[in-house]
Amino acid sequence: MKRGRRHGPAAGRGETGPGKETMAQAPGRKVYRIAEITREIKVLLEGRFPGVWVEGEISNIRRPGSGHVYFTLKDEESQLQAVLYRGQAARIAFDLRDGLDVVAFGDISVYEKGGRYQITLSEIEPKGVGALQVAFEQLKERLRGEGLFDPARKRPIPLLPRRIGIVTSPSGAAIRDILSVIERRFANVSILVSPVRVQGQTAAAEISAAIEGLNRMGDVDVIIVTRGGGSLEDLWAFNEEQVARAIAGSGIPVISAVGHEIDFTIADFVADLRVPTPSAAAELVVAKKSELHERVKTLFSRVDSAARAAIADLRRRLIVCAQSRVLRAPENVVRQYQQLIDELDGRLGRSFRHRLELGRAGLAGLAGRLESLSPVSILSRGYSVLFRARDGAVVTGSSQLRRGEGVRARLARGGFTATVDEIID
Repeated sequence: MKRGRRHGPAAGRGETGPGKETMAQAPGRKVYRIAEITREIKVLLEGRFPGVWVEGEISNIRRPGSGHVYFTLKDEESQLQAVLYRGQAARIAFDLRDGLDVVAFGDISVYEKGGRYQITLSEIEPKGVGALQVAFEQLKERLRGEGLFDPARKRPIPLLPRRIGIVTSPSGAAIRDILSVIERRFANVSILVSPVRVQGQTAAAEISAAIEGLNRMGDVDVIIVTRGGGSLEDLWAFNEEQVARAIAGSGIPVISAVGHEIDFTIADFVADLRVPTPSAAAELVVAKKSELHERVKTLFSRVDSAARAAIADLRRRLIVCAQSRVLRAPENVVRQYQQLIDELDGRLGRSFRHRLELGRAGLAGLAGRLESLSPVSILSRGYSVLFRARDGAVVTGSSQLRRGEGVRARLARGGFTATVDEIID
């Protein structure tokens, strides 16, 4: 029987004698080390897929201390390891979470140490929704859970502030609109503008610092945080967490006037009051001078009417008092009270004497009863009291005595002693 040729590792286990070669040592055969074949695969893959878009669901996300983010992108049939290095991860506006569907761009690479292929990402965004919108909703939900939107923590805006702090761009339309309205309505109010960038990478930090700086000044009554309209990207500085925290931590009431009427930012939800436009903020925070004058005039008229009514009432009461008998002839009133005192004094004396007579009669009755119960009274009717001589005890029966014993008798007047000659039971 003809034997087939043996392949694979088993072929290399045959005997090798002098002049014989292993299959691995056969002429023209290339044997790779693991690192070499992995490197070859890396070159092929990375050359074939230098930059690709992929979509999938995030799972098994990990964030080590290095700041890099590792996770798996998967669909119904397969999965792909992904890495987002620290620099790219810091630029992601929303939070990466397990279960989030995303579209990502990156290079296919091979991690040589583990011998596995992966995608190294440079861009990532939520599938079907913009990354900024997802970041907006995530932060909004988190701050709502902390109570930063609670109406109970919002403070009233002062009716007529003496000094208004404005946080905005000094070259934007918003500050011009605000100053125009204030000039028209109440020109002598004090304005303090804290200039900041209202968009760009440093805008959020500048806005937060401006709010904190106005609080440190201590003589600002209300703060307006404002800018004109724009896209979500243009308004994004007012959706940053540090701006929301600065507004929430402000000891001065804050009005948010960002964008147009249809625009909403995180700053709007945290602020003590949200108004649709910068001009509306100025109109609300500063009362119109003519309206204020009219209100003062109305209040003065009401005070004047109330004062006149009070004076008229006091005059009427004075006239009534002046016409009363007390004020016209006060001595008659005094004499009547003197007569009443004399009458009461007489009634008091008679009452006292009557009570005294009743007391004496009662006392005499008690004395008679006591007299009738007195032992002396009983003795006067012929009775006597007998005492034993040896101990002075009152004798109430013959059993208390012995023959020959001395006794003493107490009579109504005087008494006598005797000796017992005979005891009769």
